[in-house]
Amino acid sequence: MAAELETATNRENLRKVVIDPVSRVEGHGRVTLLIDDDDQVLEARLHIVEFRGFEVFIQGRPYWEVPVMVQRLCGICPVSHHLAASKALDRVVGALPPTHSAVQLRRLMHYGQILQSHALHFFHLSSPDMLFGFDAEVGKRNIVGVAGAYPEVARQGVLLRKFGQEVIRATAGKRIHGTGAVPGGMNRHLATADRDSLRAEVGQMVEWSRGAVELVKRLHRADPDLYDVFGTFSSGLASLVRADGAMDLYDGALRFRDAEGAIIRDQVPDQDYHQVLQEDVKSWSYMKFPYLTERGPEAGWYKVGPLARVQNCDFIPSPLAEVERREFIDHGKGKLIHAPLAYHWARMIEMLHAAEVIRDLLDDPACTDGVLMTDGPRAREGVGIIEAPRGTLIHHYQVGEDDLVTMCNLIVSTTHNNQAMNTAVREVAKRYLSGRKLTEGLLNHIEVAIRAFDPCLSCATHALGQMPLVVELAGADGEVLDRAVRD
Repeated sequence: MAAELETATNRENLRKVVIDPVSRVEGHGRVTLLIDDDDQVLEARLHIVEFRGFEVFIQGRPYWEVPVMVQRLCGICPVSHHLAASKALDRVVGALPPTHSAVQLRRLMHYGQILQSHALHFFHLSSPDMLFGFDAEVGKRNIVGVAGAYPEVARQGVLLRKFGQEVIRATAGKRIHGTGAVPGGMNRHLATADRDSLRAEVGQMVEWSRGAVELVKRLHRADPDLYDVFGTFSSGLASLVRADGAMDLYDGALRFRDAEGAIIRDQVPDQDYHQVLQEDVKSWSYMKFPYLTERGPEAGWYKVGPLARVQNCDFIPSPLAEVERREFIDHGKGKLIHAPLAYHWARMIEMLHAAEVIRDLLDDPACTDGVLMTDGPRAREGVGIIEAPRGTLIHHYQVGEDDLVTMCNLIVSTTHNNQAMNTAVREVAKRYLSGRKLTEGLLNHIEVAIRAFDPCLSCATHALGQMPLVVELAGADGEVLDRAVRD
């Protein structure tokens, strides 16, 4: 059935059902289902229909503008792009490594981003499905519905996100599209007043994050057949890890596992990512399909993000989150957990970890005092990799002697998950939709699978070289007069 879902033929004889747009995700995407007369789903695909082109129009800009420019990729995860670009361009200005104060401030900014983004995704976008059910009344499946039925859950979700945004404001200058990080370091310390106000609240954030983990665990215990089976498929995993194997969301080297959990590549330096990864292109999406080169496009794709990171690391270097990670790993009974809905459990463990890290960083005097900038011998190329909320984020730049960017390549978290999301869509369509009369609730099952990955679709649509393109010329009556295709 999986092969049929990928290669439906005689399309003119099939009924097309389109989910457009996919709701409660960042960016615009749609799902197309091709269904036969027996209501069997023969093909299911996630299409990314936005096109942003950042990889092209960054070219020709002065390198120092880039960390601010690339934030405009997204209003949800601008900090991740801001820091990945800054890390890449640290190499161009010779800041190897940046000062201790700069690194600690960037970490504080980044973990504020992790906390606010994870809170936004779970409480605002995904909890309505988890708390009310996939088939619940559509007008109820939103944060307003959650606030009415579970007011304390909604309140904590809103305030957790607000706290994370305040951490970003205090380190970057603004909650969205700040300017704190620059090539070579940081341009501001954490103000003492901001430190004190954040310190006063961070203990509560840790406790609420622990409560969020407990909420997800209760949901899993209440319906294990759903949470362990829904949309499940096996694949490899990828993420950054520290030299000692610890989870590190700001820095580290790449580690890849196969679907059974065996490590197949470890401690790949960030500057060498292009030696182990390639990107495939398909004619029906503006989003690329990365894969591990040695395994090829059919077997070399993988998952990134919280579900990958929690299982790819050897331990989490904060005590409360590490206890939760061990319980999560035990849930797999010696095997990797591949269920998409388990992303939410792993995501809340990471939110708890972020709250713990923020608490510790607020006590570090390097955040309020110390050297912020450094430089050294210039270079013409740099790669910056960071673990964004949604997964591994790669920024790669080349800079000419005139300080203008000559090449930009971005492999965004959601791009890494492209094949995984499409596979989840097919698995859900095969199990829950085939042979049944489609309803809004059933179609929402498809969206639930996509939302589990917390995709940022606008971040993931770029072009380096030739991308597929379809141009149609239509008359005033809607009739297609001409059509050109570039595969």
